[in-house]
Amino acid sequence: MITSIKCTPSSLTNSTFSSTKLLLPRSQLSIQPTIQNVEQNMALPLFSFKKPLYLSPIESFALLVKPKRKNVTECQAYEADRSRPLEINIELPSDEAAQKVKIGLYFATWWALNVVFNIYNKKVLNVFPYPWLTSTLSLAAGSLIMLISWATRVAEAPKVSLDFWKALFPVAVAHTIGHVAATVSMSKVAVSFTHIIKSGEPAFSVLVSRILLGEAFPMQVYLSLLPIIGGCALAAVTELNFNMIGFMGAMISNLAFVFRNIFSKKGMNGMSVSGMNYYACLSMLSLIILTPFAVAVEGPKLWAAGWQTAVSQIGPNFVWWVVAQSVFYHLYNQVSYMSLDQISPLTFSIGNTMKRISVIVASILIFHTPLRPINALGAAIAILGTFIYSQAKEK
Repeated sequence: MITSIKCTPSSLTNSTFSSTKLLLPRSQLSIQPTIQNVEQNMALPLFSFKKPLYLSPIESFALLVKPKRKNVTECQAYEADRSRPLEINIELPSDEAAQKVKIGLYFATWWALNVVFNIYNKKVLNVFPYPWLTSTLSLAAGSLIMLISWATRVAEAPKVSLDFWKALFPVAVAHTIGHVAATVSMSKVAVSFTHIIKSGEPAFSVLVSRILLGEAFPMQVYLSLLPIIGGCALAAVTELNFNMIGFMGAMISNLAFVFRNIFSKKGMNGMSVSGMNYYACLSMLSLIILTPFAVAVEGPKLWAAGWQTAVSQIGPNFVWWVVAQSVFYHLYNQVSYMSLDQISPLTFSIGNTMKRISVIVASILIFHTPLRPINALGAAIAILGTFIYSQAKEK
């Protein structure tokens, strides 16, 4: 028969057991503790040598000994395709919030750089009315920045082939025409007027796609062009400093940028180049195309005379104006192309519309451009029409 064992402090210390047997009634050995007399049960002997070893019910130890935690196997639930644990899905809201913050920073940087460029560009053109050279310097600054970035490994140089440059050539031609035309426009009229006319670019996009490419659009897209065209016309008719060269420059810029987008979609499809490197290559090729035309149209003699006049009027700050407009032109375009890697075309179109608003308002405040209420109404209608167009085209 199994007997109970009683352990005493002395016996544990001496590592010996007493052989004296104490006879205890069986009833005392089977007393089960309750919650009310836990302290009493703790004083009860659990072991005894007097009787054959008897094991008390396991409930007697429940309140005296803290049970050891067994090894726990951690399980993770996976998605149906076992691609990743579900706990990653729990963290997705924070990732989405981080993505929204990132896009917001892209937009804020894009708009700020564009505003700064337009301000310095207009300052330079007011005292140095040579838009062909100004446009060339903008492309040269961007090309130099990217060559230095690639040489110093700040940015990874793209691996492009001859087919890439062939596909990029018509894009660069359209980009060069659009860039020079916009600069010519700003040399003749106010910055705000140029951007009001340039907000009519969606109308050119629809018309060119319909006439040349045979692309059809829903009726709401065509209807959205009415406020764009009407707003631009209203702003042009009521412009106090209207100039035909400035107006035509903005219109040609719209048309050129539409062809740039068309060539880019058709020729660059399937060529994986990041937005930053894509614009860098575009700037370099446009610089090669533009330089001989700039020399032929204006020439070094006019540039030298105009440079001396500008420096005599403004002083050394004029040099910093030229550097600023050149660098900020590249930076704002680079950020806009980088943002295309992160957002949808619709979001980009909305951001471009909001960019024009920021440029128009900033230029009016800084240059104190006279603006009548009818001009403001025309600009507001044109910009609103651009926003409606982006929504209608997406649907």
